[in-house]
Amino acid sequence: MALLEILEYPDPRLRTKAKEVEVINDDIKQLVDDMFETMYAAPGIGLAATQVNVHKRVVVIDLSEDRSEPMVFINPKVTVLDGEYETMQEGCLSVPGFYEDVSRIEHCKVEAMDRDGNPFELEARGLLAVCIQHEIDHLEGKLYVDYLSNLKRDRIRKKLEKQHRQQAKA
Repeated sequence: MALLEILEYPDPRLRTKAKEVEVINDDIKQLVDDMFETMYAAPGIGLAATQVNVHKRVVVIDLSEDRSEPMVFINPKVTVLDGEYETMQEGCLSVPGFYEDVSRIEHCKVEAMDRDGNPFELEARGLLAVCIQHEIDHLEGKLYVDYLSNLKRDRIRKKLEKQHRQQAKA
């Protein structure tokens, strides 16, 4: 397994729309394994392939504290099961150090394939539902900062650009 580089906002590659995975082969399985290693090392609870500059519809999530519940979603599709919104603080490995309130549907269904290509459906509520929607947004080229006001989004972008410039000088 290998650690992958996580792209950081405002990198334009984060805006690339991911393509469907046509065949689940050893390359896709290796990508999944590398994404888990990268996510755990960051540390985070979810990672979309777009965030590591691989523009395929692959998401990994693990909400457990002991890394015992890894979930893989290949070609995920979300269906809203009720219209209730829940506001939660969201952060993102591609927007490091920032946490903001975002409202998302609280109850959804996701259809996807697992690491071995087996199709499955899952009903999700609360944090899992929010995480799934957040990661699928990445596959669509969208970030959680897109839900914020222009003022907040610009403030975050400017601070991260400044950090990136300072890191480049170091």
